[in-house]
Amino acid sequence: MPGENLSRDEARKRAELLSVDGYEVALDLRSAVGDHEGEGPRTFRSVTTIRFRAATPGASTFADLVAPSVNAVTLNGTRLDPAKVFDGARVALDGLAAENVLVVDADCAYSRTGEGMHRFVDPEDGEVYLYTQYEPADARRVYANFEQPDLKAPYRFSVRAPEGWTVWSNGAGDLVDGVWTFAGTKPISTYITAVVAGPYHCVTDTYTRALADGTTLEIPLGAMCRKGLAKHFDADDVFLVTKQGLDFFHDNFDFPYPFGKYDQAFVPEYNLGAMENPGLVTFREELIFRGRTTDSAYEGRANVILHEMAHMWFGDLVTMQWWDDLWLKESFADFMGSFSMVEATRFTDGWITFTNRRKAWAYRADQLPSTHPITADIRDLEDAKLNFDGITYAKGASVLKQLVAYVGRDAFLEGARRYFKAHAYGNTRLGDLLSVLEETSGRDLGEWSRAWLQTAGVNALTPVVTYDAAGRVTELAVVQEAAASHPELRPHRVAVGLYRLEGGELVRYARTETDVAGARTVVTEFTGAERPALVLVNDDDLTYCKIRFDQGSLETLRAHLGDLTDPLARALCWSALWNLTRDALMPARDFLDLVLRFAGRESDIGVLQMLHAWTQTALVHYVAPATREQRARQLAEGALRELRGAEPGSQHQLAWARFFASVASSDADFQLLEGLLAGSARIDGLDVDQELRWAFLSPLAAHGRADEQAIGAELARDDTASGKRHQVRCLASRPSAAVKAQAWAAVVESDALSNALVEATNAGFVRGSRRELLAPYAEKYFAAIERVWAERSIQIGVLIVRDLYPSLQDPAATLAATDAWLSAHEEAAPALRRLVLEARDDLARAQRAQECDAV
Repeated sequence: MPGENLSRDEARKRAELLSVDGYEVALDLRSAVGDHEGEGPRTFRSVTTIRFRAATPGASTFADLVAPSVNAVTLNGTRLDPAKVFDGARVALDGLAAENVLVVDADCAYSRTGEGMHRFVDPEDGEVYLYTQYEPADARRVYANFEQPDLKAPYRFSVRAPEGWTVWSNGAGDLVDGVWTFAGTKPISTYITAVVAGPYHCVTDTYTRALADGTTLEIPLGAMCRKGLAKHFDADDVFLVTKQGLDFFHDNFDFPYPFGKYDQAFVPEYNLGAMENPGLVTFREELIFRGRTTDSAYEGRANVILHEMAHMWFGDLVTMQWWDDLWLKESFADFMGSFSMVEATRFTDGWITFTNRRKAWAYRADQLPSTHPITADIRDLEDAKLNFDGITYAKGASVLKQLVAYVGRDAFLEGARRYFKAHAYGNTRLGDLLSVLEETSGRDLGEWSRAWLQTAGVNALTPVVTYDAAGRVTELAVVQEAAASHPELRPHRVAVGLYRLEGGELVRYARTETDVAGARTVVTEFTGAERPALVLVNDDDLTYCKIRFDQGSLETLRAHLGDLTDPLARALCWSALWNLTRDALMPARDFLDLVLRFAGRESDIGVLQMLHAWTQTALVHYVAPATREQRARQLAEGALRELRGAEPGSQHQLAWARFFASVASSDADFQLLEGLLAGSARIDGLDVDQELRWAFLSPLAAHGRADEQAIGAELARDDTASGKRHQVRCLASRPSAAVKAQAWAAVVESDALSNALVEATNAGFVRGSRRELLAPYAEKYFAAIERVWAERSIQIGVLIVRDLYPSLQDPAATLAATDAWLSAHEEAAPALRRLVLEARDDLARAQRAQECDAV
């Protein structure tokens, strides 16, 4: 829509002109229930009053509003003609006074894409649930505002809702005469205001803490979910982690939680992991586990809870000025989520998960053509939407982990404390943070910032070792390399570990920390050391880099990876071996062989599940096509062997059961899955609950072993929102040309599906045993994506462009078609081109890996 894509320059000019004193937002959500009449979207009434000042009286500006219609606009008592001042995305405001009052009465649309006011109808009981999601700029879909992070203001919300509903917002609320009225907020940005409304199940608790001034801080806690999930909701564990996190941040930040209450709502069809709305954090409801799951899943949820809690200070209290400095909140929250989790909760091995899962995301993003510095160049809101990526989150967090090692934990935390006090309720840029860290550490961070925050790309560190005749080290050097596209060599604070075999175990016998700088750094501390079986650069994972191995170390890992006793070191080695596979420096068959030989000995469940995910990626994308079926059979045989050998009832058994289902390929595999579903087959200790039933049914559907009737029967067992998503995915995965055509039309040619069902349909569409069924859609994809990008919301556009790229077709032909599209669409939206370029890069990487595996 014209005017919807706000630019950085427009935002800067508006911020120079305006200061916002406050918002009063009145919403009437009673239209959410009942039949909907009319051809247009279902709407609700939104009346917004904004009080603001203008630095230049007589100047012009605009307010943001994305709505089907506007009933009335009044500026300083004068009624304006909505037809003249509202274009569908902006309200033009001319002739401003020094002090202004704007009132906008609009009909805003409920969303089915997770953007704005999302409306969900529970198929289980017909109940309606609402919630908002605004980041980066969708508050304007619910009320008129100045939609940019540096125009902070206090808010007062009031909401009329259907009888029997409960409504929550950022402030504490009361129901008076049929209207929910909420306490005013502190000055916050538009994108973190929030409303949740509906017949939610709610559990309450209280966090209490004695403060240094002798007063007692009491924070009311709430946790909400749909009624249909109440029986699965372990609110006690959510509150446990919440209280542990609040203790940690109060201990270390010396700035009491500033937003009153702390509610956490788990909501349906969420298009993010979670959102840090102060006083009302929202999460995707999949974090409520409907069946048995692993400790890794609970750890992941704890990390998300603590990530969002860290935002209360990094992001909500102190906010970036514009989306260029998104890292000022997301990198910090990603780092603090793991930091606080390891130090304050039962998940003390969280840095292992960080090494394997978060950094893998960062390494992939940092090698794409769209990689960017952590402090990015964000020209507009479309850029901002795509910048919530592995660079801003995981690479930024990795770099902060190194910064803590560089300046010291105490200096880092003292810098954070000064930062909060100096900029509370304000907006900052990079220099504001660096200045306080320089004060507390005594270090000049200019060069560090330039190298780590203002350049892109990932370095590779490789040990080069020479020995004398007696087998002693004469020199151990660390060689640093960079990609030609991003040649920056960076300063790294690393630990280097030497390992040897002792009694069948691979153990560390020497370690030193050193600063690596430039192309080659000699580690003098190891001169004269006995010959190691394994040299591990970046031991203990202090820096952000790709680890490489000398030949001797690689041979040791091929024979003894499972003998490596330290779980973090083992995770680092697995990560390094995966990067070698992705970079086509090691054949995919070798990685799969290592998984088959050693994954069964992996003690860390999170690492094991990550290995399973990498293995599936390798099988689908990196294995030579001629041997793909053979590798699948080997993996299924190995997975079944581990499944049968795992401790009955253990989480490792559950993980192997899911992995076996994902790689099942033979008639015997499918017969076993069918038997487990029917109850005629049994594996001791394996409880086939509803979620596992869907995991077993999915490959049967994808290989034509479960038809529409069988899938429908499973939905009848699980006629819930979660069951519906599983059903849709299974239906779209069936190996039939008619099925694929129907799925394509449902997503690309229609906007009837919600964001969650678009995701499920896409996942099923690209899955299946017959890649040739997707061949006709390669040409259709390139013909459709520009139209899709123009007509659909950015959230749905991203899902379609990213998920439906024809990556399973012949790489050479698909790359040629991609290049032709890029050449013919040089003026296409930059965000759209970025998605296509990223997909192209992934496919080119897959082609190189397949060629390596074929040799």
